[in-house]
Amino acid sequence: MLRETLNLMRDMPRIREIIGTLARHGFGDLVRRLGVERTFERAGEMLHIPQPEGNHHLAPAERARIALEELGPTFIKLGQVMATRVDVFPPEWIAEFEKLQSSVPPVPFAELEAELHTAWGRPANELFEELDPHPIGAASIAQVHRARLADGTAVILKIRRPHILPKIEADLRILHHLAGLIEFEFPETKQYQPVRIVEQFAKSLRRELDLGIEAHNHARFAKNFAEYPDIVIPTVYWEYTNPIVNVQSYIEGMPGNELSQLTEAGLDRKVLAQRGADAVLKMILIDGYFHADPHPGNVIYLPGNRIAFIDFGMVGRLPHPRRDQIVDLLAALASRDEQGILNVLVDWTEDEVIDEEKLGADIAEFMFNYENLPLKDIRFGQLLNDVVAILRDHNVTLPADLTLLFKALLTLEGLGRQLDPDFQMVKHLTPFVRQVMVQRWSPSALLKKGQHNLVEVANLVGGLPRDASRLIKAARRGKVKIDLDLKRLDHFGQQINRSTNRLTLGIVTGCLIIGSSIVMTVPAGPRLFGLPAFGLIGFLIAFCNSVWLIYSIWRSGKD
Repeated sequence: MLRETLNLMRDMPRIREIIGTLARHGFGDLVRRLGVERTFERAGEMLHIPQPEGNHHLAPAERARIALEELGPTFIKLGQVMATRVDVFPPEWIAEFEKLQSSVPPVPFAELEAELHTAWGRPANELFEELDPHPIGAASIAQVHRARLADGTAVILKIRRPHILPKIEADLRILHHLAGLIEFEFPETKQYQPVRIVEQFAKSLRRELDLGIEAHNHARFAKNFAEYPDIVIPTVYWEYTNPIVNVQSYIEGMPGNELSQLTEAGLDRKVLAQRGADAVLKMILIDGYFHADPHPGNVIYLPGNRIAFIDFGMVGRLPHPRRDQIVDLLAALASRDEQGILNVLVDWTEDEVIDEEKLGADIAEFMFNYENLPLKDIRFGQLLNDVVAILRDHNVTLPADLTLLFKALLTLEGLGRQLDPDFQMVKHLTPFVRQVMVQRWSPSALLKKGQHNLVEVANLVGGLPRDASRLIKAARRGKVKIDLDLKRLDHFGQQINRSTNRLTLGIVTGCLIIGSSIVMTVPAGPRLFGLPAFGLIGFLIAFCNSVWLIYSIWRSGKD
């Protein structure tokens, strides 16, 4: 508790900045409902919530996006992550979060030179024949510069911004505290697990801050596509790469967001759409390790209709059980199998209680809309959005490892249709789903699965005597514990604590009034305004206590 209070006091200026930004964009009521004033009272400060600006005519989602942009790198990244939570936020919020860009003004190269000296232990000009001080890209976490190695090889340096770690760590502490307040003050948000989302976001952001981890991601994708000449992954130069800087080969080609020039360059847009889709689907369904943000800015088109993927800071991972569920869902969607879809969605609900009969009815209605629709007219992104909307209507949240996957699939279809208006995502999915299904039921896979199950059963049976012995010994020592999860018990305890405090203050105030009344009848002692001083002071304190008590009761009623 002491450590948390010290952190809050240390982060108080940043907390004040965050609250002020939210309030100026029309979210002052949210700040008040979160009870942030109590946080400032603990630190001995008063909070002034500013009035909203003149953008109140904008939609809440748009105002939220503007506020996140103003709050800087951590909150921009948070907004980009929230754009993947199609199961939590409605489409209009997702559309606004997708507009968040990490582009920021570049850092002066002199500051980066100091970072590079720290990373390598010597000046950068001793390692590179040429290093361009003008960046070719600047984002919230790092910026990119072109360079040449001593042998003339063209490379890029992705350099982490200096002094960024302390600010991001402070923001992550504040976000964790705010998520806890949201989960506590708004019980209906508990199913969306705000604290868990922030914890996962913090873990992902810390990985992204380590550019050495991104380099390992490059290496893994390069290995997975080593036998695919049409897919290019930049080469990492490990002797220069560390957590501060990532040095990789420079890919010269046509950026994915300059589609108008593809035909002039002699590239076939249909072939590019097919190869890009096949590459990402291989990442997801075959490798279980995929680029989580395959938008046009992370794609470069090369001569010969080759495709290069860059920027592997955000990647997704799918273990085999989850991959099997995805394949089952995609197969059910492609064959319009209602029961197959229901089975997968029920598996995803984990411990949540749902009405399976109503869920099945909603799925049947959803599939009826696609029953007579030709394959070429099916928009896979809309299909996924409809599935997620059903989950949202039933208050079911997607497992965390699926949010990036759904976002990647939606982005992929959008990219494919930009290249080829006739692009059909379902058509590309079918052969991959068939390949995975064949592999799953092959004799070797069945034999391996059977062996694994036998080992698990043997371990379970063999461990029963040991587990039973431990349980009996723990019971004899009185150390058997039963955990009960009583919802809102913590909130009830705080309400009891506040009520007790108010009751105590009321008793003290009553005693002050009685005591002061007695003192007022005593002629001896110092006097103030012709009245006994101690009695007058007692009445004054009692009055202040009464005012505070009335205000406290009124505020609790509002909450």
